Amino acid sequence: MSADRLAELEQSIGYRFRRPELIERALTHRSAVADGDVTQPRADNEQLEYLGDAVLGMVVSEYLVSAFAHWSEGQLSKSRARLVNAVSLCSAARRLGLGTYLRLGKGEEKTGGRDKPTLLADAFEALVAAIYLDAGVPDAREFVRRALLEPAIEMHGGLLELSDHKSALQEFLQAKGLPPARYDVVRESGPDHQKIFWIQVDVSGLAKATGMGPNKKEAEQSAASQALELLRADKVR
Repeated sequence: MSADRLAELEQSIGYRFRRPELIERALTHRSAVADGDVTQPRADNEQLEYLGDAVLGMVVSEYLVSAFAHWSEGQLSKSRARLVNAVSLCSAARRLGLGTYLRLGKGEEKTGGRDKPTLLADAFEALVAAIYLDAGVPDAREFVRRALLEPAIEMHGGLLELSDHKSALQEFLQAKGLPPARYDVVRESGPDHQKIFWIQVDVSGLAKATGMGPNKKEAEQSAASQALELLRADKVR
């Protein structure tokens, strides 16, 4: 990565690396790494993704316990699951523009890898780990708060404790006396091992939204999240 691109990326994420090689690795998908000696350290982001998942779990748990001291263990667990699921992490990665900086193999590049939810979510986890290794927990905590937690709290508010976007949408509709949402697959593409699904949710004729994901469950979650945002913005009564 050139110095200009690195500076651009660091400005986007709000963090300057002491060890730039960490951010390079965090954004390198395994498809971009040629097979080599398996005894050598991996050059892709899979191990950082693994570490980032653990760091995220700790930081998000800490934040929720501090911010919502009155919540039960069940509410805390459900909220953490919502905040660190692939849909939420993908959204955070897109806000930061991480797809632009991914290092991909030719196959992934041709099949739209820069916008694949799974690759973006993995890159966000790897980025968290890279910051943790570069500067420790305080900087990783600050990054997660700014890039993931504050936007989620602002967007979902009191619905955060629900286990997922579909549950949040169902709860919203029930409270308004509206019928359940309907989910339909409108498109799918890619080989069997790398399917991408597009699912449309129809909410009583009041709103329609389409979400995408590597499986039907995550595509439904994405669609439900967007529909809920539309409904809340319109202040449906």
